[in-house]
Amino acid sequence: MTPDLAFQASLLDGGPPSVDPSFTGLQRVALDETSWVDHVPGWLSGSDVVFGDLLSTGKFVQRDRMMYDRRVPDPRLTAGWSTDPTDGELPAILPAMTTPLSARYGVVFDRIWVNLYRDGQDSVAWHGDRNAKVHLNPLVATVSLGARRRFLLRPRGGGPARHVFTPGHGDLIVMGGACQHNWEHTVPKSTQAVGPRMSVTIRHSQGELLPEAPRTLDAD
Repeated sequence: MTPDLAFQASLLDGGPPSVDPSFTGLQRVALDETSWVDHVPGWLSGSDVVFGDLLSTGKFVQRDRMMYDRRVPDPRLTAGWSTDPTDGELPAILPAMTTPLSARYGVVFDRIWVNLYRDGQDSVAWHGDRNAKVHLNPLVATVSLGARRRFLLRPRGGGPARHVFTPGHGDLIVMGGACQHNWEHTVPKSTQAVGPRMSVTIRHSQGELLPEAPRTLDAD
């Protein structure tokens, strides 16, 4: 599927894509004693260029998911990549993202899933990423491209949002510690007119396995 989007560059984040290997401006938010979120505003420069490259090269599809007792269309589009250097379709900026992330956080980030929110009606419900079913305390990094959207976190099990971020234009969010086990996150629908947004979600396939965990991962 080739998405038909009215994407407007921000005029604030043009130029060649590059990441900040020093993670300047990183702020760590402690969610609880064992869970945390790192937030780095503007970690990726040239994010509008990256948005365009991923939009033109990604094989975006609309998946289905179970809601109660029936399957419904997922209200966003998705495309996936590995970081295998033999993959001729791999945009060069993707391994440029994973390399400094791996160096800083001590795991090999090797799975990339891009979620495309076409407008304010696209969203994702409260959830924890599925790699928490396989790995103990998995790290999940997300680079936001395009329009800013609210990104909310709450303790697993329900209740109001405890933390609110509005990432966009190259901002980085890393969820770590027991975040995927103990917390949920969402990108809710917006009643305001908003432009398209991509979340470049970066995960690792290796790490300490949970007991009896399956060895395959489904993308969120």
